[in-house]
Parts: sequence; C-alpha cells; structure tokens
Amino acid sequence: MTERYSMFAGYNAWSNERLYEAASKLSNADYRADRGAFFKSVHGTLNHLLVADRIWMQRFTGTGDAPRQLDAILFENFGALRAARRAEDERISGYCASLDDGTLAGDFSYRTIVNPKTVTQPLAPALDHFFNHQTHHRGQAHALLTAIGGRDFAPSFDLILFQREMGLGGVRQTA
Repeated sequence: MTERYSMFAGYNAWSNERLYEAASKLSNADYRADRGAFFKSVHGTLNHLLVADRIWMQRFTGTGDAPRQLDAILFENFGALRAARRAEDERISGYCASLDDGTLAGDFSYRTIVNPKTVTQPLAPALDHFFNHQTHHRGQAHALLTAIGGRDFAPSFDLILFQREMGLGGVRQTA
C-alpha cells in the first residue's frame, strides 16, 4: 500500500506542475479575477491548495506551519507561491516515501479547523482524503482555466495519463 501513496504524491506534484505552468500564462487580471469559484479566483484556489496541504502535513508529521484559515492567502506573488508549492510537493513525496504498512494502519489524531473538535482515525483513509481534496480543487482550477482560455488552454490531470507517462500502475502501451 505504501507504493500507492508514493504514486499519489508523484501524481500530485506532476499535476501541480502542469497547473502552475498553465496559470503562469494568464494575465494578472485573469489570474486574480473573482470568477465565482469557492476560493474566488485562480490565485485564491492555488493558495487554498497550499493552505490545505500545509494543514494536513502538519497534522501528519507534527511539523511545519499550519494556517488557521482555509481561505488564507499565503503568497501574493505567483513566483513565490509556485516555489512554495514545489517545496510542499517535495515534502509530501518525502513523507509518503517514509511510510510503512504499520504506520498507514495506525491511528492518528488531529484538531479540525471549522467546528473545532478532535478526530482520531487510521492514517490511510486520511491520506485518501488528502489526495482527493487536492484533485477536487485542481478540478476547480481547471474549470477556471478552461473558462478563461478555452478547452485547449487547461492541461489534462488524468491519473491514467500520469501513470502512462511514468510507466506506473501496470499500464502497458502497444501500437
């Protein structure tokens, strides 16, 4: 099971790199415009993804900064946000590479932000949520990019494409 989470960490970094590359081509006005998304803009959505990842990584590891607001803007500057995203993706990959089956099956506890309470659960389902949450908000960013630049502007984030490109998941291609 540990390989699964390392694959998801790799997929996460791959998808984020594709997302940031597309976002880098937006005008500042398009990047920051409130388009009615849950976190308003591409900028707000990218910041939220980093916020949530930092919150969860602090819960998982007990280290790092954990923002206290889900809509926090950690970085106003796109370049600084992109660099922080890359660093967090490396941190996620390192963490996932360190996991073993016993740790994944074991319980951990954390405090929620909205309606604060302490939750205890096995680690593996929390990691499933962690990676699913990233996919969910990348999908929102994808919709924003598509609305701004059209269908060909937003890159594919399909997991199967990542698996094909990386030769993972037993995917075999024939002519």
